[in-house]
Amino acid sequence: MKLLAIDCAANLCAACVYDAAAGKELGRSVLDLGKGHAEHLMAVIDAALKASGTDYAGLGAIAVSIGPGSFTGLRVGVSAARGLALALKIPAIGVTTLDALAAEAAMIFPGRVVLAALDAGREEIHATLYDELSVLMYGPAVTTFSQAAAMAADKSPVLAGTAALQIAASAGRAFDIGPTLATADIAVYARLAAAKGAGEKPKPLYLRGADAKPQAGFILSRQEK
Repeated sequence: MKLLAIDCAANLCAACVYDAAAGKELGRSVLDLGKGHAEHLMAVIDAALKASGTDYAGLGAIAVSIGPGSFTGLRVGVSAARGLALALKIPAIGVTTLDALAAEAAMIFPGRVVLAALDAGREEIHATLYDELSVLMYGPAVTTFSQAAAMAADKSPVLAGTAALQIAASAGRAFDIGPTLATADIAVYARLAAAKGAGEKPKPLYLRGADAKPQAGFILSRQEK
């Protein structure tokens, strides 16, 4: 089965085609955008398909990063994945950014506990902890740097994600460090989705509400007639 993976969770707008049977990537396209995923995603997907020598009809599934990540980017990626899956009558499979980052770290440091954590602002982080067999032990959850540092000091994990270095600093000791970006390599999402298989339709993983809130002071009261 050939699988198309999409990632718009962070600064990258990425897509790749992955051969699940052979366990190898066939082609990819990646843009470092920051913003503007909606305007570029379909072109990135087309470029990945062209690089792989595959067309939409040759796909057996769509994988997509579901966050935590950019509020808007996640909606773009998940909407595209679900729309393509519906049109092609194939499954869409969601993979969290924390799962992908932890898997990437486990490839570098096999057989180790991994703490994957993303800086969420407001002195908070989004975190997950995986055992030596990559089985989830904690999270995904919102926690603090001090709580994550205490967890790290207890478990001595490999640290991954944008919060990795700050957790190590908070713990006051050295740790093995995996990828420290906001998202993993696109092929990791494809590999995890192929292993996971079809399930519930993917939806964005928001561990807390959006930063933008309506200003109550500008809400007009309803007038009774």
